[in-house]
Amino acid sequence: MVIVIRQEPEAAPASFEAYVAARGAALVRFAILLTGDDHRAEDLVQDALAKAYLRWGRIRRTDNPDVYLRRLLVNAANSWWRRGANREVPVEHTADRAAPGDLGGEAADRDQLWRLIAGLPHRQRAVVVLRYYEDLDDATIAEILDCEPVTVRTHAMRALQRLRGRLDAAGES
Repeated sequence: MVIVIRQEPEAAPASFEAYVAARGAALVRFAILLTGDDHRAEDLVQDALAKAYLRWGRIRRTDNPDVYLRRLLVNAANSWWRRGANREVPVEHTADRAAPGDLGGEAADRDQLWRLIAGLPHRQRAVVVLRYYEDLDDATIAEILDCEPVTVRTHAMRALQRLRGRLDAAGES
């Protein structure tokens, strides 16, 4: 007599710890791009993971736990910005500029672009980060932001228009 033991296939990572080990660093990078602050990003990820831990049994059965966690991070970042005491006042221009032919010029340009992205409204910034950094399609971004794909495209269009305008203004001065 042969006894066969059948195991059910598991959806997503079997344990919360395995998921965090596999995706934790990517979530922190995503949060850094949303907030522009390493420490605040780490705090947001820690809070989001604490909330997810309590519901992990249900979350891991979904098609994509990343969507759930990213939505938690976007909502947490938006909630943080809604508190009036947390708003920073950006300066128009800094006096330091990269010299022509400077080896750090490309890095300075990239930093300038990220400062401009950090100045976008929260939804537009989230769309830019999810689309161009995380390389997600409009349908997935819409699911994360809890909106329609056409709204994602509108936010992306407006964000790019605003960035182009600011880059042109920075180039003129």
